[in-house]
Amino acid sequence: MSGKIDIEVIGVDPPCKRCATTQKNTEQAISLLKAEGLEVTLKKLNIASKDVVSRYGFIPSPAVAINGQVRVAGRIPSPSEIAKMIREIA
Repeated sequence: MSGKIDIEVIGVDPPCKRCATTQKNTEQAISLLKAEGLEVTLKKLNIASKDVVSRYGFIPSPAVAINGQVRVAGRIPSPSEIAKMIREIA
C-alpha cells in the first residue's frame, strides 16, 4: 500500500450520537492502517455547510468520504468496514 488517503467524516455539528460513533470507528480504522504504514488524514465536516453541500450534494448523515468520494451515507460503518474500504483504494 502506498499513497496518501484523505478521509472525511460528514455529520451534524455538534455531533449526534451516530456521527460521534462514526468518527470514533473511523479513528480506530485509521490507527490500524497507520500501524500498517499507510498515511491517512482525517477531517470532520459539517453536513450543513455550503462547501459540503456543493461538493457532495444532500446526503444523509453520518457519511464517510474517502479521497473525495462518499463511500457510506446514512448508517454507522464498523472500524473493519472502514479499514477495508481504505485498503481497496490504497
